[in-house]
Amino acid sequence: MTCVESARVPLVVPDVGTGPVPVAVSLWLVPTGAAVLAGDRVLELIAGGATIDLEAPVAGRLVVQLVDEDQVVSVGTVVAEFEAIA
Repeated sequence: MTCVESARVPLVVPDVGTGPVPVAVSLWLVPTGAAVLAGDRVLELIAGGATIDLEAPVAGRLVVQLVDEDQVVSVGTVVAEFEAIA
């Protein structure tokens, strides 16, 4: 018998049209370990004075938050990983 390990799905800071402006992690809306549906708001970012919501890329569970609130990140940074529900 083989055990199939579920793949983790990253949540990446998208290009929000601000160019090289740093993006600040404002507020985690979902704690680590919480179940989410695809499209649920999980994180608020602030870029150039605008608040941007990041949504869960899949239905599943938030496995790990890779950045802290008030941390400054750039476009392309992986900020969390999710485990998808099959």
